[in-house]
Amino acid sequence: MSARFAIEKLAKAHKRDDFTCGNDRIDSYFRETVSQDVKRKYATCFVAKEIATDRVAGFYTLSSSNVPLTEVPEPLATRLPRYPTVPAVLIGWLGRHSDYAGQGLGEALLFDAIKTVATAPIGAHAIFADAIDDQAVAFYAAFGFAPLVRPACQRTISAPCWTW
Repeated sequence: MSARFAIEKLAKAHKRDDFTCGNDRIDSYFRETVSQDVKRKYATCFVAKEIATDRVAGFYTLSSSNVPLTEVPEPLATRLPRYPTVPAVLIGWLGRHSDYAGQGLGEALLFDAIKTVATAPIGAHAIFADAIDDQAVAFYAAFGFAPLVRPACQRTISAPCWTW
């Protein structure tokens, strides 16, 4: 991704009403709900803004999370302290406007999310991504995320193969 986009925290000035990534749940969340999650401190939202037009081209959210140690794959769990949970960060939502498909923006958003977590002054051992559909599962898998199944909710969550 070139200097065509700037990634910054979501602000009131960012226009979200015409955002469309092709997934109605993601579109609806970004247009109607994300600001409530930010205000309640459930998530922090970052947007990729096209510099020339100020148009929102994509976004992602980060939230604090954890996973029970018993749900971590054994090869990773054996290297961890025996605490009941593993501190983590959740990429809850990630979307790229369909007009910017094929330009590497989704990847740039993911890499920015990882960089944001890696450089934050708070401990987190893993990054989880809530993969909303099969396309999202394939996207995260292409970058080394491995699926975990959380018995409590029977949803597939992706966890990275790397740790800090």
